[in-house]
Amino acid sequence: MAEFKNILVIQTAFIGDAILASGILEKLHNYFPNASISILVRKGNESIYENHPFLKQLLVWNKKENKFKNLFGILSQIRKNKYDCVINCHRYASSGFLTAFSGARHTAGYKENPFSFMFNFNTKHIIGNGTHETERYNQLIEDFTDTKVFKPKLHPSASDIEIIKPLKTESYVCMAPASVWFTKQLPKEKWTELCNKTNAQTTIYFLGAPGDKQLCEEIRTASTHKDIKILAGQLTLLQSCALMQNAKMNYVNDSAPLHLASAINAPVTAFFTSTVPAFGFGPLSDNSKTLGVDDLKCRPCGLHGYKACPLGHFKCGHLMDLTKLGNE
Repeated sequence: MAEFKNILVIQTAFIGDAILASGILEKLHNYFPNASISILVRKGNESIYENHPFLKQLLVWNKKENKFKNLFGILSQIRKNKYDCVINCHRYASSGFLTAFSGARHTAGYKENPFSFMFNFNTKHIIGNGTHETERYNQLIEDFTDTKVFKPKLHPSASDIEIIKPLKTESYVCMAPASVWFTKQLPKEKWTELCNKTNAQTTIYFLGAPGDKQLCEEIRTASTHKDIKILAGQLTLLQSCALMQNAKMNYVNDSAPLHLASAINAPVTAFFTSTVPAFGFGPLSDNSKTLGVDDLKCRPCGLHGYKACPLGHFKCGHLMDLTKLGNE
């Protein structure tokens, strides 16, 4: 088995992808407990890895401002750090460039990456065959580890846990109603229906980003449930993790909060509207379920979401049958 002492993992895609990459960190640390492990993420995703217990360094690439200038700056930093192993979980040219010219003696990535011909090891990234993304990540290191897949795991700090402690009532659920993509988001009316069917003695916490507050407020106003608290924009991602861990249930779209639940092994119900779990981004918690409208010929309509339903009806959202859920 190859022995590596200084390892870099690259995942500069969106926040959900960065969360799932934590499984690679867990496995590498398990195999090489004395190795220095670092990760590179895009700016905006770094908070999930703050105070991570076995990360030597957290590298951040600002892709929105001076993208290419910052890219060369990151490359300079990578080369200076003298990694002996670079694992690239991203399929696009920018990360491939960093990997190929990192100076590492072992480089791995996906064949779909334009720079893969320069990697020491590459494998195909196949979506749609039921393989989970964490399994696809693991394929990048199987050649020097094994086939065992480690689940993603995030590590809220003692401070994070202390901050959310007053919110831990005897009975509560968390809901994350928003998504960047309209067609990956359960309709507002369905979230209202879910609130109304939730046990009156159960507190409902709405989670999300600052920009999600208006949606949360509209749902709360429309609902007859009397104990709804909006926390969107008030908690960090790791604090949200800590709160989700002890919830009776966490209700999420096919979006980042789903992966937060997986990374803390929290109970989760995930709504898949225009996408399907077979793409490989379903929940991994021990207590997890998915719900979708399975008899639509138009579903799935794409790997990612859309700003509007391509056919104009959005039946995959409006026909979601919430009666299949329990009354938490």
